[in-house]
Amino acid sequence: MLVGLGLGPGEPELLTLRAVRLLREADGVFVPGRIADNLVSPYRKAEILDFPMTDDEDLISACMEKNADRIAVVARDGLAVLGILGDPNFFSTFSRLCGVMHEKYPDITCTTEPGISSITAFASVAGIALSDGFSVTDGSDPKVRILLKVRTPRETAEKLKGEGYSSFILVERMFMDQMKVYNGKDLPETCDYMSILYAGR
Repeated sequence: MLVGLGLGPGEPELLTLRAVRLLREADGVFVPGRIADNLVSPYRKAEILDFPMTDDEDLISACMEKNADRIAVVARDGLAVLGILGDPNFFSTFSRLCGVMHEKYPDITCTTEPGISSITAFASVAGIALSDGFSVTDGSDPKVRILLKVRTPRETAEKLKGEGYSSFILVERMFMDQMKVYNGKDLPETCDYMSILYAGR
């Protein structure tokens, strides 16, 4: 198994308890650079892999293949952890690496553990509260909407379909008792206040 582990925004004390536990339990720990290595070093020795910051697609692809091959040696029969700054689900190279892993090593499960993202860390450092709806983008046209506190998910999804959205996932009571995950056509008519709806184009 390969776990993409969020290490937070760079402050050592902002690692989660789960991150520390997984670092200690892993059969092998990998990181993409010195900053991540410094964050994990109090708990485990990590191997630094090359994830180049470049627009050269051929170089990126070659490095992804090489990294997938190296990680697979550990992940095939044990727990491999790739520690990534921020959260591995926000603008991260982890999803691209997982694509390569799925192609070359379909028997290896890839999953993620969240970390404190740069978005929430920014709000803290800037001294602002993100209390209203907001959008996050890397400059490209947003293809996803995330809706909080959705009480009527089926009705909400129907409205969003009119705006071009076609893929939906609802998580109700995340990490709480009676947590439920609904995909696509299985959306309930009503749900708990503590719910999040993903809508993708």
